[in-house]
This record gives sequence, structure tokens and C-alpha cells, in this order.
Amino acid sequence: MADRAARARTLSTQVQALTGSATSPDRSVQVTVDSSGLLIDLRLDERIRQHPSAQTARHIMDTTRAAHADLLKRLTEATTETLGDSDPTGRAVIDSYQRRLGAQESRPDVQR
Repeated sequence: MADRAARARTLSTQVQALTGSATSPDRSVQVTVDSSGLLIDLRLDERIRQHPSAQTARHIMDTTRAAHADLLKRLTEATTETLGDSDPTGRAVIDSYQRRLGAQESRPDVQR
């Protein structure tokens, strides 16, 4: 029981430090989200000014979803490494993040 509690504390520390990031296909948008999925960095290339605002908004939204997917991937890896594949607590953590982040498939043309 003590070992399980220690691994859970280790995972909690690791999760708090996680971020997810992604770059749009044309490299005009870069997004980073924190461990909660909140936007912590948004970088727009100067070329973005040449695009209509609706296109820029789509790029930002698509790239943010890809950053969320990257965060979920990193969280899943950390959870599996720390608690193992079959741990119910680990599965609950991953499921919670999937629900919170929307677990929407990102566009395949967005790079993580």
C-alpha cells in the first residue's frame, strides 16, 4: 500500500510538470498548453498577417487541439511508466484527462 501511494505521489509530481505542444502545418502557429490543458504560450509567425482571420482562428484551434493530444500522449506515457498498464488508478487519471480535453482527434496535418 505504501509503495502504491508513493508511486501515486510521483505521478502527481510528474503530471504537474507536463506540457503539450504543437505546430501548424505551415509553421505559422505554435501552441503550448500546461498540465491542465490551458494555453500558456501562443506564437504566431509574421506570415499569419497574410491570411484571413477565419483561417488564422482555425489554425489556432486545430493546433490547440493537437497540443491537447500531445499532452494526453505524454500523460498516458508517464502514467503507464509510473503505475503500469493495468492499474485502475492510472486508467482513471487517463480517462479523466480524455474527458476534460475533449479527446478529439487532431487533424493529421498538424505536427506535435
